Amino acid sequence: MSAITAASRNTKPTEPHKSWKKINEERKALKRQRKQDKALKDLQRVQDEEAAAKDATEAAKTVKPNPSTVSIAVPGSILENAQSAELRAYVAGQIARAACIFRVNEVIVFDDVGVATARETKRSYEQDDAQGNASATVRSSSLQLARILQYLECPQYLRKFFFPLHKDLKYSGLLNPLDTPHHLRQQSKFRYREGVVCDKQAKDGHSYANVGLLNDVLIDKALEAGVRVTVKMDPPSETTRKQRGTLVSPDEPRRETGVYWGYQVRIAHSLSEIFTKSPYDGGYDVTVGTSDRGTSVHEVPSKSYEFNHMLIVFGGLQGLEEALANDEKLTVDDPEMLFDHYVNVLPKQGSRTIRTEEALLIALAALQEKLQPQHADIETDLSDLLPRSEDTGVTMRRDVLVSKKKKRKLEEKPDSEAMEAIEATPAPTPTTSPKPAPKPVPLHANPFNGRAAQAAPPSAEEADFEVVSSTLGVATEAKTGVADNEDLSRFD
Repeated sequence: MSAITAASRNTKPTEPHKSWKKINEERKALKRQRKQDKALKDLQRVQDEEAAAKDATEAAKTVKPNPSTVSIAVPGSILENAQSAELRAYVAGQIARAACIFRVNEVIVFDDVGVATARETKRSYEQDDAQGNASATVRSSSLQLARILQYLECPQYLRKFFFPLHKDLKYSGLLNPLDTPHHLRQQSKFRYREGVVCDKQAKDGHSYANVGLLNDVLIDKALEAGVRVTVKMDPPSETTRKQRGTLVSPDEPRRETGVYWGYQVRIAHSLSEIFTKSPYDGGYDVTVGTSDRGTSVHEVPSKSYEFNHMLIVFGGLQGLEEALANDEKLTVDDPEMLFDHYVNVLPKQGSRTIRTEEALLIALAALQEKLQPQHADIETDLSDLLPRSEDTGVTMRRDVLVSKKKKRKLEEKPDSEAMEAIEATPAPTPTTSPKPAPKPVPLHANPFNGRAAQAAPPSAEEADFEVVSSTLGVATEAKTGVADNEDLSRFD
């Protein structure tokens, strides 16, 4: 009896049995709760998206305007005046260097010969000549100039992706590097970088880009591999090892930081296409033509060229007049009518002609004080984030530097043992040096021996030489008292 009582005490009270009706009601209530939670989450997500869109709209209203731009147009025929392939490449390098030094934003390579004049010497740039589209052909010199300009502007770590081996780039290794701010080193910490989209698997809506670092960067857009992009680097995060970035416009680095971000290259098939195919809305508001027949640049007032998008056009071997004559679409006779200003950048020139690569430097330097941009670049101190001039060049290995430091220390530190050994060494006894062998007597007397004997210094046997100060000669000359008008023929 006691065992039955103990067993009844140890057993837990059983839960009341639920009916199927109650179970279904609980399930329905749980389902309704889940739907409500999901609806609240969707509502919160929509509100967040609306807030983000509102912020983006407000930011777009307050976004900084793009800084004013300067474009230059040079004829491709200037390479045909070079005597060799090396010089042709070097001329293109000079143009690229000048464009970067003066912060040019667009370089236009135009054909000043004309399709009708040189159709037989042209080859296709955008499509095959067999299609019969004359506007799609370009002269080989213009194509080579444009290709070298693009090659030099591209950062070094991206060139292998965009420029395969080509005969136009055969001598590109001889050219001076541009060393522009967007040619960043691996250790640079600037927040904007140029990159190329990699053919690498990434999560949906994302892709990887090579921006010149050890590892690829995950960007926020899914793009086709091989596309050049500008990436804004996100601050490093402690929660993830992957470096992330945001895809931005190529104009943003210059707009936000004031840093020069290279130039764009465009090919124009004629002089008229320079103006009609401008990439800017509304075209160029100020155009300048350069010629020795123009107005002197010294007569132009300072800050008188107010512009937003300026264009400066340079002529070739025959000047802008020849380019105008070869353009079938233009009906004017005087090139001055094509430009707002027609200036002579170097009056009273000493040479009969000025080469285009020389005129480029002269004109951009002479027009600097004449320009007044509507939206100037902001000035920020980014010297700690960008490569500096002392960073350019070959860096020595650490072992070489250490060995040089050790060698310098050994040279500066005196060796006491060596000094004691030198002091203990007895002085050498003077010995009579053997007399030199007599010189052979020439068969014929030298007529210049008289003058040579007068100017010849005493031999080592006659006098001992010693190093004297340079001021001693002045004192000796003062003692001799040689007058300015005295006959000096004896010194001849």
